[in-house]
Amino acid sequence: MCGIFGIYPNKDAARLTYLGLYALQHRGEESAGIVTYDGKKARMHKGMGLVSDVFDEKSIQSLRGELAVGHVRYSTTGSSTIKNMQPFLVSHKKGNIAIAHNGNLTNTTRLKNMMEERGSIFQSTMDSEIIVHLLAKSDKKDKKQKLTEALSQLEGAYSVVLMLDDVLVGARDPHGFRPLCLGKLDGAYVLSSETCALDIIGAKYIRDIEPGEIVLIHKDSIESIKPFPKKKHAICIFEFIYFARPDSNIFGKNVYLTRKCLGKNMAKECPANCDCVVPIPDSGVYAAVGFSQASQLPFEMGIIRNHYVGRTFIQPSQFIRDFRVKIKLNPIKDVLKDKSVAVIEDSIVRGTTSRARIKAIRESGVKQIHMRVSCPPLRFPCFYGIDFPTKKELIASKHSIEWIRDFIGVDSLKYLSLEGMLNAMLLPKEEFCTACFSGDYPAQVSKKFSKNILEK
Repeated sequence: MCGIFGIYPNKDAARLTYLGLYALQHRGEESAGIVTYDGKKARMHKGMGLVSDVFDEKSIQSLRGELAVGHVRYSTTGSSTIKNMQPFLVSHKKGNIAIAHNGNLTNTTRLKNMMEERGSIFQSTMDSEIIVHLLAKSDKKDKKQKLTEALSQLEGAYSVVLMLDDVLVGARDPHGFRPLCLGKLDGAYVLSSETCALDIIGAKYIRDIEPGEIVLIHKDSIESIKPFPKKKHAICIFEFIYFARPDSNIFGKNVYLTRKCLGKNMAKECPANCDCVVPIPDSGVYAAVGFSQASQLPFEMGIIRNHYVGRTFIQPSQFIRDFRVKIKLNPIKDVLKDKSVAVIEDSIVRGTTSRARIKAIRESGVKQIHMRVSCPPLRFPCFYGIDFPTKKELIASKHSIEWIRDFIGVDSLKYLSLEGMLNAMLLPKEEFCTACFSGDYPAQVSKKFSKNILEK
């Protein structure tokens, strides 16, 4: 669930990209990077860790140029290592190419094998590098033709921001899995995963990049092409449930309002006989507001989050997740003691995080805990860029809701239905990918690729 950003032309491109990545930090905490181009030379600075740790004033000033591409990463395809940091930059005889990619390609093995047989040497294990090789090897002279030829060979999910020397490019796959929007700041155009990054730099939102669209931003003009056959849209519904910031608009709709609707539908479908509604901060807060309003139960911030600890779900190892759960959330005993509470969670993936949280709430002296989850059980792996790639990692893939209730340690556990979740969306239900709940995969996945994952 990486975050991507680009801007051109602006003399403070690197600094504005830094701020944009800062706003997108929730989409990945493993690494951060920026590439700039000044008309002659491409420069790059990237490192492992948070945006604020990777960049300082000296590094920002060294990134000269009016064009910048930025990336914050959490790994899905390719491990969490230095060689897999983005943006990925290559310089070759035809120029410079840099890519920032959000999503997951599903025909990686076939493409990589094909290119290695033709002499390509890969420097990373990222699927994103494949796109760079396809562009570099293209014999097309026109950039639009190069992009069309390269991207037409991809299967799966991609939203990308590319630098092709003095052209900034934004593109989405024909299904439109991952978000990407277009904004404007003075005379510069901005590309971003979410509108919250436009807000932080004072840019005006123009529109979303459409599924299957390629936008080319030149110094004094912008052009759009839609060279691919139309496909059924498959917007990632988990973006609204968990990943995106509540102050963002993604796919043209507001995240906060959508999460409130999820909570309202939960209150109708699975009410709780309790004293108050308590969210798991931060992603459960907005569904809890809707649940509280619809059920007319008091809303209490009975759990306080330590904001200096990152998001546990997107940490790369279970050990780090378990440790961070302990120091991330602290129940307020005076609020919870002797109460029967409805605890609102956005999702349950592996179950270990929820179990640790409920244990801490129990120790605060609550009378009863009724957990309500603002999406259906996650039963199937995601091939398109969410970090639950194997069935064995999904507690609901092999256990009943009653078993999960007992494992987590709550008095009752209920999930929002698939229909209730889709009805809460502010877009037509047929626009969404719900494969992680239903197993109905909208984009082609190779049999070998899916078989290996589904059997794990």
